[in-house]
Amino acid sequence: GNIPFEDKIASVKVDFLWHPEVNGSMKQCIKVWTEDSVTKPHVIVAGAATWSIKIHNGSNEALSQYKTNITSIAPLLEKLAKTSDVYWVLQDPVYEDLLSENRKMITNEKIDAYNEAAVSILNSSTRNSKSNVKMFSVSKLIAQETIMESLDGLHLPESSRETSAMILMNVYCNKILKPVDGSCCQPRPPLTLIQKLAACFFTLSIIGYLIFYIIHRNAHRKNKPCTDLESGEEKKNIINTPVSPLEILLQSFCKLGLIMAYFYMCDRANLFMKENKFYTHSTFFIPIIYILVLGVFYNENTKETKVLNREQTDEWKGWMQLVILIYHISGASTFLPVYMHIRVLVAAYLFQTGYGHFSYFWIKGDFGIHRVCQVLFRLNFLVVVLCIVMDRPYQFYYFVPLVTVWFMVIYVTLALWPQIIQKKANGNCFWHFGLLLKLAFLLFCICFLAYSQGAFEKIFSLWPLSKCFELKGNVYEWWFRWRLDRYVVFHGMLFAFIYLALQKRQVLSEGKGEPLFSNKISNFLLFISVVSFLTYSIWASSCKNKAECNELHPSVSVVQILAFILIRNIPGYARSVYSSFFAWFGKISLELFICQYHIWLAADTRGILVLIPGNPMLNIIVSTFIFVCVAHEISQITNDLAQIIIPKDNSSLLKRLACIAAFFCGLLILSSIQDKSRH
Repeated sequence: GNIPFEDKIASVKVDFLWHPEVNGSMKQCIKVWTEDSVTKPHVIVAGAATWSIKIHNGSNEALSQYKTNITSIAPLLEKLAKTSDVYWVLQDPVYEDLLSENRKMITNEKIDAYNEAAVSILNSSTRNSKSNVKMFSVSKLIAQETIMESLDGLHLPESSRETSAMILMNVYCNKILKPVDGSCCQPRPPLTLIQKLAACFFTLSIIGYLIFYIIHRNAHRKNKPCTDLESGEEKKNIINTPVSPLEILLQSFCKLGLIMAYFYMCDRANLFMKENKFYTHSTFFIPIIYILVLGVFYNENTKETKVLNREQTDEWKGWMQLVILIYHISGASTFLPVYMHIRVLVAAYLFQTGYGHFSYFWIKGDFGIHRVCQVLFRLNFLVVVLCIVMDRPYQFYYFVPLVTVWFMVIYVTLALWPQIIQKKANGNCFWHFGLLLKLAFLLFCICFLAYSQGAFEKIFSLWPLSKCFELKGNVYEWWFRWRLDRYVVFHGMLFAFIYLALQKRQVLSEGKGEPLFSNKISNFLLFISVVSFLTYSIWASSCKNKAECNELHPSVSVVQILAFILIRNIPGYARSVYSSFFAWFGKISLELFICQYHIWLAADTRGILVLIPGNPMLNIIVSTFIFVCVAHEISQITNDLAQIIIPKDNSSLLKRLACIAAFFCGLLILSSIQDKSRH
């Protein structure tokens, strides 16, 4: 019989209508819905066959009548499908051994014949286009796995029905709600105007490079060495001309266009499957041990033995990035002790930002526009391209806005009058005091913004800053990310100042194999560092509440960072070697961090990309190999383009900056037009 259900609070009405056969009764019910004056259901799920097989004892005449009847209702279903979602459910298989005597005529062979008839007729109901009636075949696939658990061989267990219902809800809801962690049943998002323009640009770049390559190759063939008939030797009449900037530009954009096409296919085109993350201790800690062994195995001597030398900082960034990648793919954020330690690694990146940029400006005193543009270009190039191609806001890639803003804060702090650099400070200690006053004022500003959310949000809600830092219509996410590591860049700057002051006064022993201080001081500092490092780890491992631990993290994360630096640098032998394996990854750490969003993880980091279904180990090997190769290639492209787009000549640079400013103005205008059309 019919089963009605209605939930007035949720505005949901569901009716089960008893029409076990495809006959005049079912046809009349569907015909009523096709009339213009009748309220039509949003979703119609129909299907019938087993009753026809049972009543008519599986006769061939019944199958012929079934085909005739379904042919008569097919146009009505097609008409209804123009305004409603119509699904025809294929009949589930049966477990013939469990069927009662009065159901023995319902065989899987008969069910398959009826299903084939329904699919053939409904799919051919429209002559020139694809049928709007969708085949709901998933329940049949589920039944093939679960029919053995059936009590009577005919009706499926409850778990199967729940799965089918869940998939039906995904089919209907996902295209409306568009959840970022749901890849099932979502239509591919339509291309925006900006994405279409980007596709045209990259297509023209690829065509331009191919034309350039063909012309260059033909010219090379014409200049090929010819053989001297008298001597039998080749005359070399070819001169190796340097590669032109235009060729580098076209080649870089050609490669970038192909890479961006791969990004889009992986995480926007619904071409590849995605799977959920399930955290276990083994999925996180076993890969950590594996990469640690590899990192220790590939070690070399450093070119210099100073504290935090280039090879050492690359190594530091490399192993941290690998740990963060494993953390993301294993879903370890659900385990609070691991989460707290990963927060320290992110803080350590920002500490290096403060340390590295302060050291550069303090020692070299280069506050020119070329340096600023070079850093900003290298940090932001990939993210800007991804924002355009993947249609994502700038704040979505939160780490890049974070390091970009902190770089500008460091630059402004040191570049504003009075400009205090090491060369000036060496002549008069008063300048050291002046720099400390600058740092104290910076700390005051950080504290003010950290505890004044309203002031922070007002600053970053101003147009056009809001276009960069808003996520889901507000800047709360940006405030949260900035506040979480608000002191660590200042700590990095202060550490750089103290270290460089001690180095200038020759307090440190940075020779090869020498401990950093005298033996007694070195041993004491090592002991304190190890105790501090372990104390922080014990505290982080005992965390019970993420919000409370996040509140303490900005003040205490520097303890473990400083402890690591001292442990790594006080012993001379430790300072004299580095892991080339980790350092290699450190050089492309930024690209790895950004690329993982779309071509290693998926659904904007919520899931895992599946290139090879059914074989998780092979899938992770293949996707990781492609991911690392792409990140390395993008790093090379960024470096090549930085040399061309950011020239050293100031007049040329200003012209380029004017073009870049015009580009971003156009981007802002197009973005505003898109936002209005969406609303």
